[in-house]
Parts: sequence; structure tokens; C-alpha cells
Amino acid sequence: MSELSVNHLLGIKYLKEDDIHLIFQTADHFKEVINRSIKKVPTLRDITIANLFFENSTRTRLSFELAEKRLSADVVNFSAASSSVKKGETLIDTVNNILSMKVDMVVMRHPNPGAGVFLAKHINASIINAGDGAHEHPTQALLDCYSIRERLGKVHGKKVLIVGDILHSRVALSNIFALQKLGAKVKVSGPKTLIPKYIDKLGVEVETDFRKGLDWCDVANMLRVQNERMDISYFPTTREYTQQFGLNMELLKSLKQEIVVMHPGPINRGVEITTEVADSGQAIILDQVENGVAIRMAVLYLLASKIQQDED
Repeated sequence: MSELSVNHLLGIKYLKEDDIHLIFQTADHFKEVINRSIKKVPTLRDITIANLFFENSTRTRLSFELAEKRLSADVVNFSAASSSVKKGETLIDTVNNILSMKVDMVVMRHPNPGAGVFLAKHINASIINAGDGAHEHPTQALLDCYSIRERLGKVHGKKVLIVGDILHSRVALSNIFALQKLGAKVKVSGPKTLIPKYIDKLGVEVETDFRKGLDWCDVANMLRVQNERMDISYFPTTREYTQQFGLNMELLKSLKQEIVVMHPGPINRGVEITTEVADSGQAIILDQVENGVAIRMAVLYLLASKIQQDED
């Protein structure tokens, strides 16, 4: 397979397994590039990419910007927090204004689920979903699975425990889709109030006993508690959450086998995981950050190839 089966990256659920393998192979190549002394390639020199962030994001936005610049694309950054969206301009108006600047690709984060799908139907540019509400965050799931493949050799057959705020997490949903497509086994663990009611429909088991889940898994993906998405209290206190679902060194060392620890960031140190765990050899958190740039370069490159083909 030499090209993606999709024209946009709206969510993992729209990808085939072959698409994911192609993205990984392409990322392998770009990982070599970003470890050279000259980290830039002229691949997307004629492509203009608009980064539209209707929600605050530091890590994802910087990772995309870096990926775009490494590929020599022209980049337009748009932060809706300080824009005319506050004055009541609609999503379509904003995008049409940006497209009138002849933009080829749009990387968008938006608080509403499905915003990327809506956009893809209305404008003639390739859309990459950088997170839509509590729905999907496809590039995060791709970089997480890629990081597992890098550390453990493959994703197929591996047991992955996703821990924490599953209810509000687009990272959890995208990870479940990606891991299952690649043949991993997935369980989730967290306070009952933070596990969505529909989770069993996704073929995912709930493990209420965090310790049991850790003994079962090869990889623990520790999610952040998303206080900013909570309008009510889902558990009594942060201290109680940490006692039940926090990962510290003592717990990690007491497990039957050595597991890999992941975190999509930003970390609430001392809540989901302690600083000692985050900085330990079992954690691949910094690898995830580096792999994020390579994965985003791969996605941008593969989608841009389709645009260039259409123009030829």
C-alpha cells in the first residue's frame, strides 16, 4: 500500500489497518530525518497549512508546527481564542477567510465533536483533526501505538491498560480504536464515574482493581484527570484518586513483570504518576513527544501527496 485510503485524518475509526502501517513506515523514515544534523527536507515546499486552534493547546500545536516546518511547508497560525470567533464569526466564515488565502491543508482543534467532519464536507482542503471535544485525537493515538511498537517490537497481541479519565478523554477513544485495529488487547481502569456507559460496546473490558490491571498489562497509559472538562465532581478528592489510581515507584517495582509506562501529557505530577515514575527507564513519555513530530510529519506528507496527485 503506497497511499492512504482517506483524504483527511478525521479520526482513527475512518482508517484501515493498512493506513496505520503506512503511516508508521513513513514515520520511520522521518524519524531518521529529525535525528540528522540538518533536520529539514523540502518535501512540502509548495504546500500551505493553516493551524486552527479553537481550544488552547501547547504541545499538540507546537508538535504540528515543528512537523510542518521540518517539511518546509508554509504555515499560517490561527488562535481562535484571540480572534473574531469571539465576535460571533462562524466556523465556516473563519475557514472560508483562511481558504481565500489559498490554504491546502487545515490542522484543527475544536471543542465540538465532529467539527472536522463538518468542515471536510464544506471546504476543499485536506483536514487533520488535532482533537475535537471529547471525541477523537487521532495523531495522539498513532504516536502512542508507534511508541509501543518501537519499545516492544510490535503492537499486535500486547495488553494495554488505559487508566484514568476515560469519560472526557479523546485520547482514550482514539487509542482504543487504534490498538484494536492493530490487534492489541485493551482494558480500561479508573473511578466508575469516569468510565463511559457505552465502553463495553467498544469491546473493552473495565478493570475496577487498578493493581490487577497493572499485573495483567504490558503497557499502562496513564491519562490526565481533565478538571477543565468537569462541571461536577466525579471523585471525592485528588488525594483519594491518587491513592486508588496513581502510579508510584513502589507499586511499579512490586509488579510481576516490568511494564512500559506512557502518558499523553501534560502530566499532573504526583496525581496520575509520581515524578520518579515519569523520569524512570520504564516510562517512554519523552519518546512519545519525539515520535509525535515524526508521526505528524508522516500524516502531513501522505495527505499532501494525495493533494499533489489531484493537481497533476
